[in-house]
Amino acid sequence: MMEKRIIQVEEKVPAKLLIPLSIQHMFAMFGASVLVPFVFGINPAIVLFMNGVGTLLFILITKGKAPAYLGSSFAFLAPAGIVITKFGYEYALGSFVAVGFCGCILALLIYKFGSDWIDVVLPPAAMGPVVALIGLELSGTAASNAGLLEEKIQPENAIVFFVTLGVAVFGSIMFRKFLSVIPILIAVIAGYAAALVCGIVDFTEVKAASFFALPNFSSPKFSMEAILIMLPVILVIASEHIGHQIVTSKIVGRDLIKDPGLHRTLFADNFSTMLSGMIGSVPTTTYGENIGVMAVTGVYSVRVIAGAAVLSIVCSFVGKLSTLISTIPGPVIGGISFLLYGMIGTSGIRILVDSKVDYGKSRNLALTSVIFVTGLSGIAVKFGDIELKGMVLASVVGMVLSLAFYILDKFHLTNDAE
Repeated sequence: MMEKRIIQVEEKVPAKLLIPLSIQHMFAMFGASVLVPFVFGINPAIVLFMNGVGTLLFILITKGKAPAYLGSSFAFLAPAGIVITKFGYEYALGSFVAVGFCGCILALLIYKFGSDWIDVVLPPAAMGPVVALIGLELSGTAASNAGLLEEKIQPENAIVFFVTLGVAVFGSIMFRKFLSVIPILIAVIAGYAAALVCGIVDFTEVKAASFFALPNFSSPKFSMEAILIMLPVILVIASEHIGHQIVTSKIVGRDLIKDPGLHRTLFADNFSTMLSGMIGSVPTTTYGENIGVMAVTGVYSVRVIAGAAVLSIVCSFVGKLSTLISTIPGPVIGGISFLLYGMIGTSGIRILVDSKVDYGKSRNLALTSVIFVTGLSGIAVKFGDIELKGMVLASVVGMVLSLAFYILDKFHLTNDAE
C-alpha cells in the first residue's frame, strides 16, 4: 500500500489542485467562522474579508513557514457580549484592538526572552492532553451542529450527517490520486447534495441577496472599562495559540515554535485581531478546523491556505456567493467537524507517543490525569466577567503543576526527578 503523498509547507501546488484544495480549506472554516458574527448580530461579509486579509498577513509575517488559516475567535464571545450589551458594538471593536495590541506586546517579550520556558511549564506530559482537549472539548459542538443532541433527532439531519461523515472517513482512506487530497471538499459536496434531497436547504436569502455587496466597514470606539472587561481574554488566546502551533508542528513535522518562532506567529495572530477591530470585524485566531484538514489530507502548503484566503476575500464582495455558502446546513458542518476535531484530539495523543512520555514516573501520570479531568469535567473558574474552563483552564492548571514539579526537582524533593 502506497503512503499518502505529503505536500510540504513551502511546496508549490499545481494550478489544477490549488483551487479545489483552497475551496476545501474555506469550507472547513466557514461554518464556525460565520457563527461568531451571527451571534454578534453583524453581517458575516466583513468577517470573511478580514479572515482572508488576516490569513495573508499571517503568512507574510511568518515568512510562509507556518501554515495556518485565521478564522473568527470564540474566546471573545462572553466578554464581547457583555461589552456590546453595556456599551455597544463599537466599544467591543475598541476592546478587540486593545487585546490585539497587548498580544503583540506579549509576542515582543517572547522575542526578547525566548520560548524555552514552554518546555518547563508545558512539558510533553502536559502539552499532549492540552492539545487533545482542543479537539475533544469541541466534540459536543460538532454533534450539536448536526442536530444530534436534540431531544428528538430529525431523520433528515441524521441522514445528512452520516453521508457527510461517511464520505469524509472512507474517502480519506480509499480515495486515490487527485481525490485523495480533497476528501473534505468531496464530503461537503456529498453532504450538501444529501441535504438538498432531504429538503433542509433554504435558498430564500440567496434570492434576496445582491450580486455585488461591499462589506460593512465600521470604526472602533474606546472605553477603559470595556477594555478591562475584555483584557483577561489574552490568557485564553495565548494558551490556545501555543496549543495550535504545537499540534501543527506535530502534523507538519517541524518545530514552528522555533522557526518561524512563537513570537512571529503570536504577533501575526494578534496583529490580525487588532486590524479586525479597526475595520469593524471580529477577532481572529488560528483555526482548528483547518489544522484538521491538514492532518487528514497531508497537504501543508501555505499557497493552498493563501488561496483559501483570497477566495474568502472574493466571497466577501459577492453577495450571492457568500450567502449561498452560508446555506450549508448544520448536519454537513457537524459531519465534517466530527472527523476534524477528532483528528486534533488524536494529535495530542501523538505528542505523548512521539515524545515517549514515561508513565512509570508519578509526575507524568499525575500531570496528564489532572489536565484531562480538569478539561473534561466541566468545572469553571471566574475572574470577574471572564470564565476559564475546558482546554484553557486545563492549560493553566497544567502550567501551574508543571512549574511546581520543576521547582521541586530543583530542590531534589521529588522521588522521580531526572
